[in-house]
Amino acid sequence: MQHVRTAPPPDAGGALPAGAAPPGAGAGRPRLRLIATTDLHATILPWDYFADRPAPGIGLARAAGLARRLRAAAPASLLLDNGDFLQGSPLGDLVGIGRGLAAGEVHPVIAAMNAAGYDAATIGNHEFDYGLPFLERALADARFPVVSANAALALGAGPRQDRLLLPPWVIVERALAGGAGGERPLRVGLIGFLPPQTTMWNARHLAGRLFVRDIVEAARAFVPELREAGAEVVVALAHTGIGAARHAPGMEDAALPLARLPGIDVVLAGHSHLVFPGAAFAGRPGLSVARGTIAGRPAVMAGAGGSHLGSVDVAVAAGAAGAAGAEGAGATGGAGATGGAGGWRPERGRGRARPVARRRAGGGMRAAAPACPAVSAAARPWDAEVRAALDRPAGTTRTALQSYFALVAPDPVLALVAAAQTAHVRARLAGGAAAGRAILAAVAPARAGGRGGPANYADIAAGPLTMRDVAQLFPYPNQPCALALSGAEVAEWLERAAGQFLRVRPGAQDAALIDPAFPCHNFDVVHGLGYTIDLARPARYDAEGRLVEPGSRRVGAITLAGRPLDPAEAVILVTSDYRAAGGGGFPGAGAARRVVLAGPPTCREVLAAHLARAGPVESSPVEVWRFAPMPGTTVVFDSGPGALAHLPAPGGRAIAPAGDGEGGFRRFRLAL
Repeated sequence: MQHVRTAPPPDAGGALPAGAAPPGAGAGRPRLRLIATTDLHATILPWDYFADRPAPGIGLARAAGLARRLRAAAPASLLLDNGDFLQGSPLGDLVGIGRGLAAGEVHPVIAAMNAAGYDAATIGNHEFDYGLPFLERALADARFPVVSANAALALGAGPRQDRLLLPPWVIVERALAGGAGGERPLRVGLIGFLPPQTTMWNARHLAGRLFVRDIVEAARAFVPELREAGAEVVVALAHTGIGAARHAPGMEDAALPLARLPGIDVVLAGHSHLVFPGAAFAGRPGLSVARGTIAGRPAVMAGAGGSHLGSVDVAVAAGAAGAAGAEGAGATGGAGATGGAGGWRPERGRGRARPVARRRAGGGMRAAAPACPAVSAAARPWDAEVRAALDRPAGTTRTALQSYFALVAPDPVLALVAAAQTAHVRARLAGGAAAGRAILAAVAPARAGGRGGPANYADIAAGPLTMRDVAQLFPYPNQPCALALSGAEVAEWLERAAGQFLRVRPGAQDAALIDPAFPCHNFDVVHGLGYTIDLARPARYDAEGRLVEPGSRRVGAITLAGRPLDPAEAVILVTSDYRAAGGGGFPGAGAARRVVLAGPPTCREVLAAHLARAGPVESSPVEVWRFAPMPGTTVVFDSGPGALAHLPAPGGRAIAPAGDGEGGFRRFRLAL
């Protein structure tokens, strides 16, 4: 399957010094510049639709403006995307689950990517959130190739016998100065991958219709084919995070073992919304933050939402490709290239993650480049429609709805979402076989800081509510799902969620509380129960959901309706279809036989209907859980600056300001 496209970079003006090569890219040598976005999540304009305010640090328009400058400084360049571009914002949902696409309309994200001049892209797991037909319809208008080597409509005896959804790879040429004033084409192979868990997370759309092979297995099969077709530099568009060094079949975060494969020269990672090179990866085996390499190969991961632009500069030399460079030596490791006397071989390179805006000392943001006018123009007609849809009335709240302390204290947002989902399931199950069982609701904070930054919190004042507020409270296009579980299985579910917290030594002062590797959307709080979490005990499950301490249980005193929860009692647990299918690795999920209710409407529609039906709501925080007392012990955690206006009232959690955190966060102290 050879797909060759030759295209010059789009005309672009810029202000970087032409010909400047960063350290590690081979000063004075011909070079290829790879410019990458990842996890855009339908974020085009630098605007926060949830808060309805400018957001200069996000958006494809801003990233594309910076990309123009980077391309102007490197005549041989490619602009690439690493997946998860169609879903994740109100704009994406308007098109995907709102009004859809009319005949002849181009999806606004695809239109924006066309305007930005992308050379190629791969797909991520969230591309399937609206179903396969929608994805195929959206991609039909892309003026750039979209590749994926491990997403198959039918499996064969091996990866190369699969019936793939998309071409596995593409070769794109760029002209480089080859001496004596002449030019030679450099043939760049681009191959795409996404997590095997995609079919589990989107089972309602993909079960029996799509199959996703292991990333490394697919790479071992197709990279040699790509080399045989003449690729001189091979770039992995890898919608996968940086996880364990050792390969395990079906691993979600496979960037490290992928980078170690012979024949791969550059890895563009993503999926986990982190930034590499970055301080979070310092000291990790196999990674060099200083050189921007993974297993010795130049690599980058560009955050999410257009917050960063990845750039990888690869120095090349004329002649046949040599043997793979040793890990950590800075060589690209292009083993197996066909190069030839008239070709090119990659020598060394480095990755950089460039923010599209930087935080000023006073707290504001300064953009690194103006937004790209063509990209902004592609989104503008849709932008007006999105804002009009979000401005629609949705109800009234008598209390403020904010999530600043959702990870450490009773949260009004979780209480409201749990009430809506419980009422929905109770009504749907009335009179059925499960009607007499207790109904519990497992809900997790969608916006609680973390990788989303200090503005990533719900903050809604008392008064009228709009659909913008509903989207803040539940930003995902998931559907409610009810599972039949035992009390013992619910207890195990709680242990998985309690991995959110680090272990704390009794008597410690200002110990770190939150595990930064644990995403907030996996901190399920089960409403309908009461329980405690003992931080002195080690977490039974780690951030990835692996059972690491079989002898430890930190969740205790679990009660239902004021009595101890019977491990053998049959209950109904309301969650999302993502979680029910196994998303987040919660014990008891992932088995279809446990599902007693599934299907439309979406969780957001359930919440909107609840608000319309209930009249003015008063969502007071519900004391579902608390930390087991640890006298004389304090812990610290970060939240957004707006948290200062919502400190718990006397008698609640003992939370007090503790100065500034990093990156615009504020730090708080909690007495245990």
